[in-house]
Amino acid sequence: MALSFCGNDGINAYSVTDGVLNNGCFVDALNLVPHVFLLFITFPILFIGWGSQSSKVQIHHNTWLHFPGHNLRWILTFSLLFVHVCEFAEGIVSNKMMQTNHLHLFMPAFMGFIAATTSVVYYHNIETSNFPKLLLVLFIYWVLAFITKSIKLWKFAEYHVGPQHLRFCITALLVMLYGLLMAVEINVIRVRKYVFFANPQKVKPPEDLQDLGVRFLQPFVNLLSKATYWWMNPLIMGAHKRPIELKKIGKLPIAMRALTNYLRLKDAYEDQRTAEDPDRAPSIWRSMYRAFGRPILLSSTFRYLADLLGFAGPLCISGIVKYLKTDEDGATQDKTKETYFGVYFMSSTELLQNTSVLAVLLFLALVLQRTFLQASYYVTIETGINLRGALLAMIYNKILRLSTSNMSMGEMTLGQINNLVAIETNQLMWFLFLCPNLWAMPVQIVMGVILLYYLLGPSALVGASVIVLLAPVQYLIATKLADTQKSSLEHSTDRLKKTTEILKGIKLLKLYAWENIFCDSVEETRGKELTSLKTFAFYTSMSIFMNAAIPIAAVLATFVMHHFLNKTGPSPSEAFAALALFHILVTPLFLLSTVVRFAVKALVSVQKLGEFLQSDEIGDDSWRNGDMSAAFEAGKKHPGVPKAINRKQPMRYQMDNYEQPTRRQMRPTETEDVAVKVTNGFFTWGSNLSTLSDINIRIPTGQLTMVVGQVGCGKSSLLLAMLGEMQTIEGRVYWSNKNRYSVAYATQKSWLLNATVEENITFGSSFNKQRYKAVIDACSLQPDIDLLPFGDQTEIGERGINLSGGQRQRICVARALYQNTNIVFLDDPFSALDIHLSDHLMQEGILKFLQDDKRTVVLVTHKLQYLIHADWIIAMKDGSVLREGTLKDIQTHDVELYDHWKTLMNRQDQELEKDIQQDSQTTLERKTLRRAFYSREAKNQVDDEDEEEEEEEEDDDNMSTTTNRGSKIPWRVCWCYLSSGGFFMVFLMVSSKLLKHSVIVAIDYWLAVWTSSKTNQSAGTNASNGTGLAHGANATLPPPGAVEAEQDSYYLPVFIILCAAGITLCLITSLTVEFLGLSAATNLHHNLLNKIIHAPIRFFDITPLGQILNRFSADTNIIDQHIPPTLESLTRSTLLCLSAIGVISSITPAFLIALIPLAVAFYFIQKYFRVASKDLQDLDDSTQLPLLCHFSETAEGLTTIRAFRHEARFKQRMLELTDTNNTAYLFLSAANRWLEVRTDYLGAVIVLTAAGASIWSLHYGLPSGGLVGLGLTYALTVTNYLNWVVRNLADLEVQMAAVKKVNSFLGTESENYEGSIDTSQVPENWPQEGEIKIQDLCVRYDPMLKPVLKHVNAYIEPGQKVGICGRTGSGKSSLSLAFFNMVDIFEGKIVIDGIDICKLPLQTLRSRLSIILQDPVLFSGSIRFNLDPERTCTDDRLWEALEIAQLKNMVKALPGGLDAVVTEGGENFSVGQRQLFCLARAFVRKSSILIMDEATASIDMATENILQKVVMTAFADRTVVTIAHRVHTILTADLVIVMKRGNILEYDKPETLLEQEDGMFASFVKADM
Repeated sequence: MALSFCGNDGINAYSVTDGVLNNGCFVDALNLVPHVFLLFITFPILFIGWGSQSSKVQIHHNTWLHFPGHNLRWILTFSLLFVHVCEFAEGIVSNKMMQTNHLHLFMPAFMGFIAATTSVVYYHNIETSNFPKLLLVLFIYWVLAFITKSIKLWKFAEYHVGPQHLRFCITALLVMLYGLLMAVEINVIRVRKYVFFANPQKVKPPEDLQDLGVRFLQPFVNLLSKATYWWMNPLIMGAHKRPIELKKIGKLPIAMRALTNYLRLKDAYEDQRTAEDPDRAPSIWRSMYRAFGRPILLSSTFRYLADLLGFAGPLCISGIVKYLKTDEDGATQDKTKETYFGVYFMSSTELLQNTSVLAVLLFLALVLQRTFLQASYYVTIETGINLRGALLAMIYNKILRLSTSNMSMGEMTLGQINNLVAIETNQLMWFLFLCPNLWAMPVQIVMGVILLYYLLGPSALVGASVIVLLAPVQYLIATKLADTQKSSLEHSTDRLKKTTEILKGIKLLKLYAWENIFCDSVEETRGKELTSLKTFAFYTSMSIFMNAAIPIAAVLATFVMHHFLNKTGPSPSEAFAALALFHILVTPLFLLSTVVRFAVKALVSVQKLGEFLQSDEIGDDSWRNGDMSAAFEAGKKHPGVPKAINRKQPMRYQMDNYEQPTRRQMRPTETEDVAVKVTNGFFTWGSNLSTLSDINIRIPTGQLTMVVGQVGCGKSSLLLAMLGEMQTIEGRVYWSNKNRYSVAYATQKSWLLNATVEENITFGSSFNKQRYKAVIDACSLQPDIDLLPFGDQTEIGERGINLSGGQRQRICVARALYQNTNIVFLDDPFSALDIHLSDHLMQEGILKFLQDDKRTVVLVTHKLQYLIHADWIIAMKDGSVLREGTLKDIQTHDVELYDHWKTLMNRQDQELEKDIQQDSQTTLERKTLRRAFYSREAKNQVDDEDEEEEEEEEDDDNMSTTTNRGSKIPWRVCWCYLSSGGFFMVFLMVSSKLLKHSVIVAIDYWLAVWTSSKTNQSAGTNASNGTGLAHGANATLPPPGAVEAEQDSYYLPVFIILCAAGITLCLITSLTVEFLGLSAATNLHHNLLNKIIHAPIRFFDITPLGQILNRFSADTNIIDQHIPPTLESLTRSTLLCLSAIGVISSITPAFLIALIPLAVAFYFIQKYFRVASKDLQDLDDSTQLPLLCHFSETAEGLTTIRAFRHEARFKQRMLELTDTNNTAYLFLSAANRWLEVRTDYLGAVIVLTAAGASIWSLHYGLPSGGLVGLGLTYALTVTNYLNWVVRNLADLEVQMAAVKKVNSFLGTESENYEGSIDTSQVPENWPQEGEIKIQDLCVRYDPMLKPVLKHVNAYIEPGQKVGICGRTGSGKSSLSLAFFNMVDIFEGKIVIDGIDICKLPLQTLRSRLSIILQDPVLFSGSIRFNLDPERTCTDDRLWEALEIAQLKNMVKALPGGLDAVVTEGGENFSVGQRQLFCLARAFVRKSSILIMDEATASIDMATENILQKVVMTAFADRTVVTIAHRVHTILTADLVIVMKRGNILEYDKPETLLEQEDGMFASFVKADM
């Protein structure tokens, strides 16, 4: 009977003579009863339940927790499991003390453990399937267990077993836990009344769970799933099959939506405004604390728990190493046994001296620590996201109420608002993420130092002081980093501006052979940027170096001090516990500098936010709803009274009627024929000077009112004043009651939404096809819409397709017409339109469409010829009304004004005639648009990223998309990145990294050998002494210190040398990685810029500008700043993990067996996570852009939104966008937690197996204590670094995409710059004559495309003036490009002065000819730079050129003359002036051939005539080829070429061509006249 239940020691093991309950074994047997009972009852129920579980229909309810005390029950059950484990361990250890096996010592504990596990599984299943009656089983179990355990405790007390015995403590704990669980169960019965009560309570799931759209289940799942993010498994595993889309992550739960949090924050903010001090600014910090303080406190609690548990690791290690020795000797010493009931009772401390128990404890502590840490992170992140949502909503509401003067007077620029949204809110969110660290870290540091002192005595304080003293240095480095980043940001924006200019004017640069000059200027800026990036790299590497070197330095200082103070080295248990503690201490100190920096930034952000929220708001516009009495008096500001919100109403309805104006009753007194009336109005834009003064006007209902006057006399201000956008000094604005609350308003500066054309026009109204069509026709938008790639479903706006000014303006007018409002305000709608369109809009849109509906129209205009249509005219002058009345009134009463108008009208009429001769500007706009799309469609690539192509490569047929989306690490791209950094650097990096990690391992190994040598020696002395030192007989021995001192003198120097080498290598590696990244970035950008600038012009036609710019902005930024640290972190964590695993395996080879399943698990975790993480990151990025755009859009279109009264709709949209982005972000951070929990548990298992393996192999006498300590210390570091490996891998993968994109551009072909003739063979002054022969010329844009010129032959004599005309697309411009070899000449040739141009080097060819393009391009810089970037000409020559171009007087008047500033794109000159500058540019280069490509299209008639004369005189002896837009410009030419579809149709003198009545040229001329 080796395994008898009660053991076989004595005869009386089974006797019950003293009474049944006094036999300890029987009491233990009694304890088994409840456990067995539970297992017997629950197993059948569970199996039946599991069988029928498929009947659950609604997926979400299985996450619904609806029994009270849910979390408490889980916590208690977990504690119960832990205590059972302790009980089991105690039983096993006690059992070893007995002569035979006593099963009753540990059997009940084992059964109790299984029963507790079953109870929680059973409970979970009952809760999710909602069968409360079955809970009775658990209730009975708790009662029975409580009773049986109480009996045991009572017997112990009777026999004087007290708290000094472990088993007594454990039993008491169990009684307590069972009692508490019983109480929880009774509470469920009390609340749910499912038994013993007549009417059980009905419950409904929370609103979120009824809504199947909510996929974020963290708040609703059970505690275990919450802690391990188990509910995320389907999402993360599913990402492997098909990508995560927005609909997969669903909506946010109500408690996390921006609206909920906004109301919380707003209440906290408004509550601070007290009655006695209404003007005091509420503190944002206080309101944040009130709204979000509690979760932060919860998170901090978790954090403290985790930090305290973190110290369990080092202590357990020291325990294990210490008691490994005693375990070996322990068997010999026979301790006095304490027995009661015939079994051994252990003392409470004894259990903690058992190494196996310590190993299990270490494992549990690690698991708990990590769980708490992740919980703390999660809570702060969720709170941070809630706070960001609330802040965004708060900022948005403020933007909608900002006074317009603020925006226009420049107190609040758009940039500031965008910064608030993009930067400040994120700063605050990040601060919240990190703020628990602020108060957790000091505690952690203090605890660590105390423990170190306890382990090593005063020498520990030296090591700790090394760490603490270096912390300020790290803070210094961190602030320096922030500064450097700022300066490099300035340089990079500068570089981007230059790059954008180059790309916009690339055609001109190529034609003038100026690419290299501009390329150099970008390289120069890039050089400055690289200098600041170098400092950035240096500081980053310093910070990495500090982080790696500080622990080495601290360990060195500590052990050297210990050596000198104690004359001996430490014991292995102390040494390795200290080592682990130093590793723990470094992290908070490293992070502390970051946290402090973020705290400083957060203070600044809050200050900015406070200022913004306190800035002026637009007046309370109650008069807008017609409330006469509430006209507001001068300067009174109404204190914002917080409105009481009806809490019972559901949220959605609330936001709509929140701040909506109320309807009011009719007033009989009002005259019905006035829509708006202003009496005695003085209005201002914020300063005390009134912009509009003494305004008395009325606007008749249902009629067309026109406002006219000179530029800047306050016409637009008048409209805004009526809309309530200006500040009223005195006077009132009355609105009659019939007007709905909204006014359709089209501003002068057109404002578009980032949406489709249709959405821009309907603007939130319902779509009515007939009305929509009518509006489009009235604004003649149909031809423009037909040109767009997707018709009216094309995205326009900032991120969409760029439309020209006229097209944008017409869309804005269409929006105003489409809205069904009684009043329409149009602010100069004709300013960007040419004459045909204005007429059409006036007739069809305003007179027909609006007047038919009897809508009141107010039209501001400069076109006086429309005054005849006006029903009422308001003439303004210098901010006040000059005249008001009908045209007849003015004609009779103010003859002067009428005459003035008449002369102006005549002048406008002449312009009108001229305009009719011109081909309209609009066709030009349409043409440019068509060109843009035509060239784009050639590749048919509307999408601007190149991911599409990759995906097509991966899966040809659609079926395979659902299979396996393995996320491949782009090794090829990585290699490309590294090789562009230079092979020497790569070699240096790899070798120094490997060396560094070997040295670090060597340091720790040496420490192990050193400390173990001590213990071996002391063990030796003990043995020789027989009884050991205990008897004080050491007098006979040599003093033990002497032997050790010799040894130390040998160990210490090596240790010091190794540490010094380690520190040096840390420095080298951190520097090499950063500078490798820097040289890679330098080379990649340099190659990219050169490739793109030298690419053929075709490349720019096919590739959207935005895509090229992205490579230079976002992608270059990633390559510059993000890849190096990621790479560094990745290599470091990988090597640390590998070296740790190597060390453990070399010490205890048994560990390798356990490693295989762990490696498999790790592989799968990282594989799933990387795919999901990439998807979620993309979602986060793609949802952030619309949100930022929505903010900047709103700030730009404030007046329009407020006039239309669409605030509520925009708020709603903002809340939706915020919530979408927050959902993506929440899921991303939850996925990170999912990964970290899993890798941390894996790490804990590694520690457990390492400890187990070393304990197990110790019985075979393998490692020494020091080496075991080494192995365990390394195992502990693995837990910290495993998740970094995966996250860095995932990050690197996303970041390598940038390298891949840049790389895809590096493959573009360059133009052939060389040519076959050497430059020296070309005569200096070629082309002298300017004789051109075109022989059999065939030209195409791309080998894939059809030729655009087919077999063209022509001969142009020197000095001839040639005109080329033809319809759009006939190949005129292609011919002009052929002269410059810009297009692919695949047959035939052009010979200029006897040299075939195809053989010439491009630089030579292009620098000797001149061209003037139809779109004027100017670059930012000086006028001199624009005319002559090569700086070769004298001033006189420049002035001469300016004089020819009719610009001399204007330039003379400018400050600085030739050095006057030209802004970006030449915006500070009118289009006509820009065109003249381009002419001057051509004159400066005195070449004998000039080509003009539709150069006069945007110049008015008068200037054009001058130009024609100039060209005739100044270029009398040169060859001029004019490509004509309007035929009459080439009537005086010597030769006219008419082209059609790439062929020459007619070729002769203009006079001869005109005689052919049916000729093409003649018909052109007729049409043009």
